[in-house]
Amino acid sequence: MALAHMVVLTAALVLPLTVPYAVAVALRRDEFRRRRACVDGPAQVGALIRLDETIRDTDPTLALAHLGPPPIEWLARDLRRLDRQRRGGVTLESVRWKAAVMRAYDERLCLACQCLGVSENLRPLDGLDREIERVRVEGALEEAGLQLR
Repeated sequence: MALAHMVVLTAALVLPLTVPYAVAVALRRDEFRRRRACVDGPAQVGALIRLDETIRDTDPTLALAHLGPPPIEWLARDLRRLDRQRRGGVTLESVRWKAAVMRAYDERLCLACQCLGVSENLRPLDGLDREIERVRVEGALEEAGLQLR
């Protein structure tokens, strides 16, 4: 009788801990099979791993630097769009999103300055100094004929 109680008690303790893992494994098994079906062999798996490491270690802005700056019309459109996003809307909801929009806006400002021959020092600055430099650069770009707003 004591042995039966021990078995029931053990099952009562072990089952709630293992069942969620078993369900998760069963659900993920189909996903693993689908991914595995896309790969033809161990050589391709190795190539995909190397490609993933290469992509992870590569900075996209440096990879595209050899192409030169994009046309000024594209930059102006991007700057207007990013300016609307940084001034209101969804950017107020997420700190990370707002930081990403600000980085993208600053990068486009630097590219526009490069295209129009305007001096800028945005990259080394941060905080209030960067805000002041951003306002100065926006004014210089508008004087150069770029319509930001």
